Amino acid sequence: MSAQRYPYYLANVAQAPNADLEVIDKYRGTLAARVALPDAATIERAIAAAVAAETPLRALPPYARQQILEHCVARFRERQEELALTLCVEAGKPIRDARGEVTRLIDTFKVAAEEAVRIDGEVLNLEISARARGYRGCTRRVPVGACSFITPFNFPLNLVAHKLAPAIAAGCPFVLKPSEKTPLGALIIGEVLAETDLPAGAFSILPLPGDRAVALVEDARFKLLSFTGGQIGWDLKARAGRKKVLLELGGNAACIVDGDQRARMDTVVARMIFGAFYQSGQSCISVQRILVQREMYAEFRQRFVTAAAALRMGDPRDEAVTLGPVIDAVAAARLREWLDEAIGSGARLLCGGAGAGAGVLLPASVLENLPHAAKLWREEAFGPIAALEPFDDFDAALRTVNDSEYGLQAGVFTDSMAHALRAWDVLDVGGVIVGDVPSFRVDNMPYGGVKRSGLGREGIRASILEMTEPRLLVIREPADATH
Repeated sequence: MSAQRYPYYLANVAQAPNADLEVIDKYRGTLAARVALPDAATIERAIAAAVAAETPLRALPPYARQQILEHCVARFRERQEELALTLCVEAGKPIRDARGEVTRLIDTFKVAAEEAVRIDGEVLNLEISARARGYRGCTRRVPVGACSFITPFNFPLNLVAHKLAPAIAAGCPFVLKPSEKTPLGALIIGEVLAETDLPAGAFSILPLPGDRAVALVEDARFKLLSFTGGQIGWDLKARAGRKKVLLELGGNAACIVDGDQRARMDTVVARMIFGAFYQSGQSCISVQRILVQREMYAEFRQRFVTAAAALRMGDPRDEAVTLGPVIDAVAAARLREWLDEAIGSGARLLCGGAGAGAGVLLPASVLENLPHAAKLWREEAFGPIAALEPFDDFDAALRTVNDSEYGLQAGVFTDSMAHALRAWDVLDVGGVIVGDVPSFRVDNMPYGGVKRSGLGREGIRASILEMTEPRLLVIREPADATH
């Protein structure tokens, strides 16, 4: 991809007053694209346009919102390979993973189209005592109004889709700030949205550095802020004022291998390799901590380390590559520093390591005997690193998983229904995945975390509920009504 030029989208319209934002090919380190960079006046116009669009978008009937989303689904299908190659370039995402993300983009808009005509209310029985005789009640859900969305670099299509598609289904205008490191996928989505009959001002897509996005957080005209990213989200919440705030802030996901799994060890190892090293570990639900019952530990360790060491890293356009680059040199340096810290504090390196790889390419690294005080155990690695640990008692393993300031998702491989239900009861996380890794996500399921992992839920229906409010209607029958 040569240095293409992309506009931003202001009030549904492409604008290219400059080409000041440079987007780098994450593997090659060369200039891939130039993007128009909005100024403060543009941000103000975008907010005003979104507020002005609240009434016409709310009035757009559900079938019309559905048609808009269905148009997007059709166009994304037509542009699948273009979108996947864009992810390879701007995010360094291996092509197989990139194609998978495009599939999820399509799924997310498809589910939103289905949900757009299913935003129902409730009939209430108000006659709970004699004083309420003759009263009837019902609710319907109405859009909250203009929303601001801020998304990270690691899923430039699907994390954007998880905000935009439900907003359109719910009838909420929005201003989106995609990551300035990976804005191209969001701008292609904007190009498709500009083809639709969305009311004027219904959407703006403004690729901005974080320090220029203050108004998207603090402006009181927004009714909701949805942020996906790092721990800075808590600071944004504190500055957001009275608006509703949704946060998805990552985790250090754990996965338990419980009981005798010899009969399906190939599957367990393959899923764990995927969960730990998919897109170089740059996922909020990447497998970071792996707890294995002691009787199975030696066999699992041998198979897992062998498979991890065999993973190929390199050009994400290569179909055989599993490990592309991490997002930038800063991230690579941090990961190498944390690996050195872990080994210096007593962890044993089983494969990979800080000295392997070069630049923004890091191999799959596996540790054992990692002290629980180490950053690679306590914090979110967001890189291709996993730590192994044996356990003897299932309840003790659950306590180890819970000994974390994060709580997004956890995985449990077990043949015991009692243990599966025990994990669901005890683990302090937003989701428990039994029979698979915590990295599993289907785009219609409620998704979000507790503790430092955030608040609120995404997943199309869950997001629509967050972006709408119940409005009550009470009707009193006339006193002379006959029955």
